[in-house]
Amino acid sequence: MDRVVALRDRDELRQFVKETLCSYDQLDPEQTPFFEATLTQRGRPCGLFFELQGPRLVRTHAIWAGDEHRLLFYNSMGDRFAEVLLSEAPDPARLRDEPKYRFRVA
Repeated sequence: MDRVVALRDRDELRQFVKETLCSYDQLDPEQTPFFEATLTQRGRPCGLFFELQGPRLVRTHAIWAGDEHRLLFYNSMGDRFAEVLLSEAPDPARLRDEPKYRFRVA
């Protein structure tokens, strides 16, 4: 584990992920497109998928595995560059499907 953080709600989680992904690729958070989708497993929300799109086909990702209380960060090549353990996090069962994209976990 790289570090442990407390992110109490979805907004704090989203902001932390965006800042971490932008920092990794030295991108401006105000100028960089950022997407989010709810992950479901057997029909219930279990986490979130985040994607940041930069110039030159830069696409970094993060996955919040809600049941495992972990954030996993991946670079454009698909290599994991960071892992964060969450001491506090939103309840994955209470996630509303706000984003318009949905990804399913087998």
